[in-house]
Amino acid sequence: MADAKLFTRGKIQELRAELQADKKDKNFNRRKTVLKRVVRLPCPAARGTPAELATDHFGNQQVASMTMGQDMSPLYPDILACLSIQVLEIKKMVYLYLVNYARVKPEMVKHALPGLLSDANDRNALIRALAIRTMSYIPVPEVLRALIEPLHHCLKDRDPYVRKTACICVAKLYIHDRRIVEKEDFIMALKDLLMDPNPTVIANAVAALTEISERSDNIHLRLNGDIARRLVRAMGEASEWGQTYILESLMYYVPEEQQDAELLAEQISIRLQHSNSAVVLTTIKVILYLMNYMGSQSVVEEMCRKLSPPLVLRFQVTLLSSGYEVQYVALRNIYLIIQRRPSVLRNDVKVFFCKYNDPIYVKLAKLEIIYRLANERNVEQVLAELKEYASEVDIEFVRKSVRAIGRLAIKISSAADLCISVLLALVKTKINYVVQEAIVVIKDIFRRYPNQYEGIIGTLCENLDALDTPDAKAAMIWILGQYADRIENSDELLDDFLFTFLEEPVEVQLALLTATVKLFIKRPTAGQELVPKVLKWATEDVDNPDLRDRGYIYWRLLSTDPAAATNIVLSEKPTISTESEAMDRGLLDRLLLNVGTLASLYGKEPHMFVRGARPKFLHDSPALTPEAKESYLEALRLPAMPKIASAPPVVPPKPSRQDSDIGGDYGMGVAPSQTAAAANLIDEEEEEEEEGTALNPNALSSADADDRPASAPLGTPTTAGASTALEGEEDALDPYASLARMSMDGWGLAAGGQRAGGETGYEYEGPQPVNGKRMDDLLL
Repeated sequence: MADAKLFTRGKIQELRAELQADKKDKNFNRRKTVLKRVVRLPCPAARGTPAELATDHFGNQQVASMTMGQDMSPLYPDILACLSIQVLEIKKMVYLYLVNYARVKPEMVKHALPGLLSDANDRNALIRALAIRTMSYIPVPEVLRALIEPLHHCLKDRDPYVRKTACICVAKLYIHDRRIVEKEDFIMALKDLLMDPNPTVIANAVAALTEISERSDNIHLRLNGDIARRLVRAMGEASEWGQTYILESLMYYVPEEQQDAELLAEQISIRLQHSNSAVVLTTIKVILYLMNYMGSQSVVEEMCRKLSPPLVLRFQVTLLSSGYEVQYVALRNIYLIIQRRPSVLRNDVKVFFCKYNDPIYVKLAKLEIIYRLANERNVEQVLAELKEYASEVDIEFVRKSVRAIGRLAIKISSAADLCISVLLALVKTKINYVVQEAIVVIKDIFRRYPNQYEGIIGTLCENLDALDTPDAKAAMIWILGQYADRIENSDELLDDFLFTFLEEPVEVQLALLTATVKLFIKRPTAGQELVPKVLKWATEDVDNPDLRDRGYIYWRLLSTDPAAATNIVLSEKPTISTESEAMDRGLLDRLLLNVGTLASLYGKEPHMFVRGARPKFLHDSPALTPEAKESYLEALRLPAMPKIASAPPVVPPKPSRQDSDIGGDYGMGVAPSQTAAAANLIDEEEEEEEEGTALNPNALSSADADDRPASAPLGTPTTAGASTALEGEEDALDPYASLARMSMDGWGLAAGGQRAGGETGYEYEGPQPVNGKRMDDLLL
């Protein structure tokens, strides 16, 4: 350890000497080389051997010490002196150095403020943009306050590169201190940039507004028709990522008429031919969202036909040449889409046939899609493919393939005979796991089509020795009990299973108990010896309460009222269907709003697995279709999302009429009203206190601590500190979860903007008002 410190100390002294030796370095080449050794690694795209790449033309090592984790902070004065050098490459490395050490040693950054502010007013547009971007990356209160004025100027800069960088800086500033953004009207500045003539600036303004909307409880992005159409026009000249940002923002547009949704979907459908997969997938997501506002079924079918070619082409050309992980992501998204819109790929099932070298997770994903796309026209082709899969070496894949054959028999009644033939052929292979899975699905087929295929029971009984899994044993025992009057030696077969009754799992024991009672009811003579023995075991020798209770019920029924026992045990079973396999319609609609995210992989909404993420759901509109309306109403009935906070939850004070009027509507076409500061409702001292609290939301001012009652818990807001406590809760959210954060507009509100819990709002458990403002005060 001592040797390492000595080596680092000697290296720092060497680097400092080279930085200070400015003689005969007119072009600053030596300083540039030293900064490369401190800040960054050599370009990985450069050609040459590793030894050559690690050595510059002076013969010095170019390994970036800062990147390797060595403490280069003692060089701060010397590197800061390089900030005045008007060389762009040197400034970039100095900026990177400042950002890296600002988090661990924020006191050092104060000395760099004059240089940063000077660069923010530089004649070079690239230097101006880099300066404000660097300042937005440094979460130091002095730097954030100094950033306000140059950021205002850069949002109106004549150069589009500076304006688009300033848009992102507003979003970064909102992460560090949201009060500054709201107080300085940066939201209005971003809104004005939506009318910018440069498409890149528009895309970055939309990205910043979306990010802020997803993080805020009182700012929600809502686009009207004019803004949506302007964004669509800007997409033609935007970059690939700019188009993705704009398309994502269109998810915040709620059509008021069905024609609006149809027109917008038609305008963006040209992006389905784009070469970038992200643009295509986002376009598909937006079109699927707009379909909820299309009343004409013919228009919906036409849109589904337009979605099919890009999905198939993207999967065949781009995704098949990509890694298997990318294929799996695409398959999971396709699986969601075809559950809601099966007509999209109903004629392209062959595209998803498995290849021999596909990994198991890709094969299973394809298998689910194949089952979903199977219909009467292609069922023979699908069954032939599934039969081939049943001869694979992967046991799990074989089991899933055999189960898919049985599910097809239940799903498509006209193909039941063909499915039974395929299953019998598989049973004759005598492969244990194939026979077991075939018996499990044949039991379901017997229930779905009673008195049609019982002739194959003899073939099944020839393979009893191959059954060694609980589900296969339970299925065969159910068949023996259900058809005990048609199987001559059913009592002997059940007696063989009963030999190991006490060692079997509960699933098999329950099946044996019920099957023995069925045998006794249908054939009293054959079952009179087995029933007492099974009932005694079930009620005296087992510990499972379910099995014991069922044994007592059967015993009392048989001893007191055999007719009632017959009606109960042999009652008509509910018909088996594939509807139980379908995902909940409301959940499916909400997951389709998150296509392209982890939600589509997990099959769960983001707030179920990402801390701080909020649900996203359809918005009410006169154009909303009846089916989508049900999903919207179901979303309103869902429980409110719990807040992530260290303090115990408290009931916020009811906003007074004066507080309810604080803040303005930044709505499209709505004139903004005065803020609290503009209305002189907050004096200068309170403003300074609020700024200090906002920069450190977890700390309370001494005045607030003195005013708090002694018995009040730490999280209880006082009159002066209620909004600060709520801001602290919001800032506690993980900033790196932003990619999965969902926007929420009117969560928990009834139609017309009223709270579902009542007039007072105390019954409302969703996101609470911030700074005494209403939820809809800052709609965009």
